[in-house]
Amino acid sequence: MGQSRGKAVLRACGCAVAGLVLVAGCAADGTPKGGAASGTPGASAASGTGTPGTGGTGASTPAAPPGSAVPIPMPPVDESKQPKTAAEARDLLARIIVAEQDLGPEVVRSTPFESRPGRWPVLDAGCVWQTEGLPADVLATSTRYFHIPAKDGRGRVRINATVTVHHSREESGWETARAMEEVLRCPDQKLREGEELKTLWGGVFYLGEQLNAWTEDAFTETGKYVSAQDGGPYDYTWSQAQYGPVTVAIAAKGAQGVANEDLSSFVAMGTSMMMIQAKQELGKAAG
Repeated sequence: MGQSRGKAVLRACGCAVAGLVLVAGCAADGTPKGGAASGTPGASAASGTGTPGTGGTGASTPAAPPGSAVPIPMPPVDESKQPKTAAEARDLLARIIVAEQDLGPEVVRSTPFESRPGRWPVLDAGCVWQTEGLPADVLATSTRYFHIPAKDGRGRVRINATVTVHHSREESGWETARAMEEVLRCPDQKLREGEELKTLWGGVFYLGEQLNAWTEDAFTETGKYVSAQDGGPYDYTWSQAQYGPVTVAIAAKGAQGVANEDLSSFVAMGTSMMMIQAKQELGKAAG
């Protein structure tokens, strides 16, 4: 999608700032600034004791999150590397999506760990999330579910990562546009029975706008998470980024004793890591 679309959506949202890039606060080398208190989720993400970059390619790469003062290289997409079939798309997203060790030593797999193949989330007219078969513009998509177990008075933190592969850049851009429209249409959303998101707002920044120097289109959504099992309301943050035909996203649901800055560290690390791996897989080689 183009720059005019991003600006128009942002105006419709009340010119909201990009919460992720401003809240996460990262150093130029990609590490969260200042770290977090010992025992908090942010401390895990910032510690570097995980193995960044191994969720997809296996190569260790520095995570340069949104908000970094140093622009992340934006290589042109090599069209010869773009997947043409669903099988090729599934193979690509498996090399991009993060694993639990990429997010920190306290992060573990949830059950179920991965979404059902061939299914797609859809927000219906009543602002309730349903699942349907993949739309025509999606070659493949996958979501992985993680959490940090409750410990020492801190509640359980839920994290999920999603990679979606489309046929083209135009299709992936429309996905970001639809996500923004969903926030405007449904600031309150029901995820499933006993689990809801409240007072959502979002911001879209095309490449070059504000602090976005790392993705073709950046979308951030924040609000409150309420669960019959976990309690609440707690902070909720979701970020999506686009590179060519691929979108990557991380969502983090807070808990008792967890600061919003901690959630933002996970979201910034995970999203930027997957963007780096997407560029490695699809970008044209230098020279």
